[in-house]
Amino acid sequence: MSAGEGQTAVKDKDSRKKNRPKRKEHKVLLCSGGRYESHANAQVRATIMEGLEDCFGKGNVVSVHVTAAASAIHTLQPALVFAMGSYLPESTYFGEVSRAAKKVGAVTTFWATEDPYEQDAHYQIANDFDVIFSCDRWGHNFYQRDRVFHLPLGACPKQHYVPLDRQADKTIDVLFCGVAFSSRKEVVRNLMPVLQQLNIRIIGPGWGEMGVGFSDARIEKQQLIELYSRSRLVLNLGRSLHFENKRFMISPSTPGPRTFEAAAAGAFQVFHEETYELRRYYEADEIPVFSNRDDFEQIVNRYLRDDDLRFEMARKAQERTMKEHLYGNRILQAVNYLMNEGLL
Repeated sequence: MSAGEGQTAVKDKDSRKKNRPKRKEHKVLLCSGGRYESHANAQVRATIMEGLEDCFGKGNVVSVHVTAAASAIHTLQPALVFAMGSYLPESTYFGEVSRAAKKVGAVTTFWATEDPYEQDAHYQIANDFDVIFSCDRWGHNFYQRDRVFHLPLGACPKQHYVPLDRQADKTIDVLFCGVAFSSRKEVVRNLMPVLQQLNIRIIGPGWGEMGVGFSDARIEKQQLIELYSRSRLVLNLGRSLHFENKRFMISPSTPGPRTFEAAAAGAFQVFHEETYELRRYYEADEIPVFSNRDDFEQIVNRYLRDDDLRFEMARKAQERTMKEHLYGNRILQAVNYLMNEGLL
């Protein structure tokens, strides 16, 4: 990070500090962890924990598994109970958490980080919490209650930020990491005439059957960040794994957390666009988009060999992420909603 970027980051952090709630002595309890919680969900919980600490101060936030939350509420007497994650399956104890919170007068919120893929099961949390935050802009319209707000996921500076290195050796032309959901396979098959001419790495469960450049491997976060630094173009493809989304068949709209994480890591992303939602977060000179093979081929022809242009666009996307799309920003937004509703 340059001296100027460092000063900007300090100013942004100072600005967030000024906007923090003044009553930092209040305890906040964060809970999640359903029976079938995914590894990705656990990682998001850790980053949200850091966002809460950034807003309320370290030592004022306690994180517990949902099964221990009711007991922790009785002991800690928190002012805010912040539940998050998946509300599947029915054995999840969020109703018990909400009842315990109400007994001690705590404000209750639930951040649904798996929307809209579980929307049919939202009855399990819809009436138990004072406020619901949904990670999906379109999906948040389907709760059929008041006090439902859109709150996208984001990035964590400690876990995702990597200083840009103009001299990094780019040995991979196109990278994608993620499970081979049917929608992703369809996009990749459509791009194959272009991809076959490039040095590609498509990595994740279900890809190995597609040939050279494809792998079924699972990789850890640090490995992924290293691959970002070695890749010229990073594909950003949405997912289509719908657990309980048959009633309204809600199409996901808001970019997933990987978008913000990759931008924070300095990746030059190429976003497969099905909606125009990305432009709420990043400009065209930060992350280019494509919707078909012709668009993708034009992007490859324009950006693949222009190291300076890619570097500048990745720098802008990273700078915007560090300023606007960290979990500290998201938690501050959530707290502002609560204050505007007269709950805090």
